Amino acid sequence: MAFHKLLNAFFIILLPLFSFGQTKNTPPANWFNLDYEQDGVMGISTEKAYEQLLKDKKSTPIIVAVIDGGVDVNHEDLKDIIWINEKDSTITGVDEDGNGYINDKHGWNFLGNANGENVQYDNLEVTRLVRELEPKYVSVLPTTPMSGEERREFQEYQKMVTYYANKMQEARFGQISYTGLKRTIDTMVARMGKENPTLADFDNYRPEGDFEKMALKIVRKELKDKPDFNKFYEELEEGVTHFNNQVNYHLNKEYDSRPIVGDDYENSRERYYGNPDVIGPDADHGTHVAGIIGAIRNNDMGIKGVADDVRIMVLRTVPDGDERDKDVANSIRYAVENGAKVINMSFGKAFAKDKQVVDDAVQFAMENDVLLVHAAGNEGQDNDANPNFPNRNYVDSLGINKGEADAWIEVGASHWKNDGNLIASFSNYGRRSVDVFAPGVDIHSTMPGSTYKDQQGTSMAAPVVAGLAALIRSYYPQLPAVEVKRIIMQSVTRVDQRVKVTGPDGRSMRVSMNEICVTGGIVNAYKALQLAAEKAAEPANK
Repeated sequence: MAFHKLLNAFFIILLPLFSFGQTKNTPPANWFNLDYEQDGVMGISTEKAYEQLLKDKKSTPIIVAVIDGGVDVNHEDLKDIIWINEKDSTITGVDEDGNGYINDKHGWNFLGNANGENVQYDNLEVTRLVRELEPKYVSVLPTTPMSGEERREFQEYQKMVTYYANKMQEARFGQISYTGLKRTIDTMVARMGKENPTLADFDNYRPEGDFEKMALKIVRKELKDKPDFNKFYEELEEGVTHFNNQVNYHLNKEYDSRPIVGDDYENSRERYYGNPDVIGPDADHGTHVAGIIGAIRNNDMGIKGVADDVRIMVLRTVPDGDERDKDVANSIRYAVENGAKVINMSFGKAFAKDKQVVDDAVQFAMENDVLLVHAAGNEGQDNDANPNFPNRNYVDSLGINKGEADAWIEVGASHWKNDGNLIASFSNYGRRSVDVFAPGVDIHSTMPGSTYKDQQGTSMAAPVVAGLAALIRSYYPQLPAVEVKRIIMQSVTRVDQRVKVTGPDGRSMRVSMNEICVTGGIVNAYKALQLAAEKAAEPANK
């Protein structure tokens, strides 16, 4: 009985991780830029906007900062739009422009040191905080006398410990499950004697034992949706790597990569550390994000980004693990000081160490007319109840809200089918905390080495919106950041039917779109550019 319960749990945890609980099939190429009426998919109508609204119009180059894990600045579809700091682009070892960063040709890497060494892996923030607070509170009881500040910290510590324990349990089970599934499938494929078996091969396979029966069920389901076994196997290997990294690095309290950087980590106001290597050891995620924003549209290769006149500034800030608040704050400040007008932030975490230092940097961006676009997260949860960091809210040392950033857009992920599955099942949502949704499922974009790949997540939805913001600012540079946000939100395609999301009990529930985001809709480039033209034509004193 226990054995079959284990099998059922194994099966339940694996299938959603492969499919995200979403209807698969294959969308048309470039779907996120297509139009629902013309093309039958819930893209943002970018192509329609270029064809009907932007012909013969002049644009101004807009610098978009990509705060991420690194970008392949030599990619065939990106190299001509990568920002170049002309004043300090030569390797001289001297800070030619005096901005505090030596030879920062394409941006800066806050995850390395002056010797060229780089951080690849890091903990989750909850791991770092538990490690920091554990010596103080591990033996403390709720009845132990404490000051008011200590009691608040102790209560937060208790939440962190519970969250950490749950994450570790999930990671260890995922590690065992994925490793076991891969081993079983390897055995099955070896018995078949085929390098790239088809669905028919698996239909004809005679499984040996319960694990092979279960593995066969998983493989057949995936291949019915997408018949490429090699792609399925690549996702399986990525799952093994993901859970191994969680156990070995993200949740390992004994692992600490920060000494590589060599900064005074506890000094949140320290600005100048790192190196100019903006590619780093793993630029997959950031390269994909950069392509969505602005991959060259007219070079007859690869993909088409949303914006056609951008310069991508690269800030390497996000390791394989959680980003650190100090690095995020410094990246925002660097971007603002060096001319970025849109900042994309496709990252987030459940806990923050020093939210105020990030808030100060966000405020600096607001004062300098910069629009921030942030991914809502992929936990399938309500961000109103479970805050995702960073966010638009300014708080004091007690966590009390002191206002919010006006030019901040929080983005959830949507699917290409206009039905009950329109909202990506992995996407976070929030009636007050998530502003809009944008395409984030099976997005084809750039990858290191001049390659291309489908990825999905709110990390892909945010750059769709960042690209749209850059597009508006490029053709209508007189519009301030807060007006560009207002235009994007007022021009969404509103959704009438109810959509499925994951409720607080883990079950699927059907809701209206205005129950899960501020605008109740999907961003629309065509409508946004129409509205931008109207706003730009209004008298300046109106």
